[in-house]
Amino acid sequence: MRAIFPLNRPEAPVVEKQPAIGDAEVGREGGTVSDTESEGISKEAQAGVQNMEATTTVWSTSHLIAAYVLIWVIAFIESMQSGMGFALDPFVTSSFQEHSLTAATRIMSSLIGGLVKLPLAKVLDIWGRPQGFLLMIVMLTLGLIMMAGCDSVQTYAAAQVFYMVGFNGLTYTISIFIADTSALKNRALMLAFSSSPYIATTWISGPLANSFLAGPGFRWAFGAFSIITPAITLPLFALFAFNYSKAKKAGLVPERKSNRTFLESAKYYFIEFDVIGLLLITGGLALFLLPFSLYSYQANGWKSPLVICLIIFGGLLLIAFAVYEKFFAPVTFIPFDLLMDRTVLGACILAAVLFISFYIWNSYFFSFLLVVTNLSVRDASYIQNIYSIGSCFWSLLVGVLVRWSGRFKWLALWFGVPFTILGVGLMIKFRQPDVNIGYIIMCQIFIAFAGGTCVICEQMAVMAATSHQYVAVVLAVESMFANIGGAIGSTVAAAVWSGTFPKKLAEYLPPEAQGNLASIYGDVRVQLIYPMGTPTRSAINQAYGDAQKFMLIGATAILSLGWAATAIWKDLKVKDFKQVKGRVV
Repeated sequence: MRAIFPLNRPEAPVVEKQPAIGDAEVGREGGTVSDTESEGISKEAQAGVQNMEATTTVWSTSHLIAAYVLIWVIAFIESMQSGMGFALDPFVTSSFQEHSLTAATRIMSSLIGGLVKLPLAKVLDIWGRPQGFLLMIVMLTLGLIMMAGCDSVQTYAAAQVFYMVGFNGLTYTISIFIADTSALKNRALMLAFSSSPYIATTWISGPLANSFLAGPGFRWAFGAFSIITPAITLPLFALFAFNYSKAKKAGLVPERKSNRTFLESAKYYFIEFDVIGLLLITGGLALFLLPFSLYSYQANGWKSPLVICLIIFGGLLLIAFAVYEKFFAPVTFIPFDLLMDRTVLGACILAAVLFISFYIWNSYFFSFLLVVTNLSVRDASYIQNIYSIGSCFWSLLVGVLVRWSGRFKWLALWFGVPFTILGVGLMIKFRQPDVNIGYIIMCQIFIAFAGGTCVICEQMAVMAATSHQYVAVVLAVESMFANIGGAIGSTVAAAVWSGTFPKKLAEYLPPEAQGNLASIYGDVRVQLIYPMGTPTRSAINQAYGDAQKFMLIGATAILSLGWAATAIWKDLKVKDFKQVKGRVV
């Protein structure tokens, strides 16, 4: 079966256990940095992998340290920006009187943001890591500029597509940098290190969003970061580009001449990136998922010709994708060969399930905290970001445990997934009006610690199941499953919200407020106008509680698949594997 690897690859990737790491391979004086310049560059590896191995061979320890410092700084700034952006979402949609579309604006961006990682993996493997990183900087900055200048929900949703492609691609490329520059036994800890800024930025994002809302407005919030983002990301690009140039001058980078004309190169990359397959799956999923959040805006609901056409044509495009990939694609979009490994497949299913569940219960959680619990934007952001704080803090401990034990399956199977189910399940009871906010915080802590465990373990699972030259691909596949899961979760949340909340409002609102039903449904700011304890506010709160209950039941039920998916993993011992070469952590 074909996969998205170079044309001179074996027909299927061979996943083999690597030699055990001996004392001589660990590093000078038993340290955590290995200096293996004498190993040479992998002749069978793809160009991007060869380039990275050459780079890590020639760079100094100070440059290795500088790279990780820059990675941490980038993660700090971008996590602060993303947290601020999420807090601003309901206010942006409400400014256009379309608060109910808060989840819908993320469907297409989550979908494309996940799918883009497979062609991005090809960019990283064919052209190089720094080139892909630079491309994502451009996309992220363009998305921020578009969000700053949006004039409707539609243009805001389009801007989010560019933003999510850039943001997801940037974080994905950084994870590939980490995989390229860290030994497998230390990789969980280094991945946790790269996400540790969320522990601090969670406390900054809410006040930052509040300050922009109270001052210059949300447009200046996005505009400011469109300047800050390139300023803090380009130094890392320059560091890798400098050391690649150094390796090239040292003769470590193999000479490559394609001898293709422009048209031949265009055809080659068109096939290698499987452009037809990419368009079919992206268009099919988008057309199939969007009606679930948009049907309530049609006069005939599910019977609307538009809704029916979107579902039918979306389904047909998905069928066409499967047929094309099976029988006609010269190079397939999804590397089905790798998915045959039960550890890779199980990790991908777990990623999808976790994101489906998360986006179902989280899509309207911030609005719930603002309206039902009557918290300020700052305090609501603190509670919503408990997940970010807890998961990033706990993942550091998980990284230490993986390095100590050499294994990761037990952490996900007996702690990560069960405690996620416990936390989400308890919210069915506690995420209701007049319930002490402490119980909601307790549930968030359960989910945070469990989520930090699951995310690190699923990434370790896909990387440990293959060799270095396929790491970018398997991480892209895992991320694609996660983002498609996020799109499905947002779709389910939007469908439940639009199908439940307005009906419950009509049922609970007192007669004098019935005329304002549309404005209450469409604008979170209108919902906040009514004082707590008044009949109208109580009706709004009860409608929120009913909608949240349905969301949380679905979010809990889907998680049972995650436990089964984790159980099928191989119990791999990462201390027995060696993947990377050069001076690495």
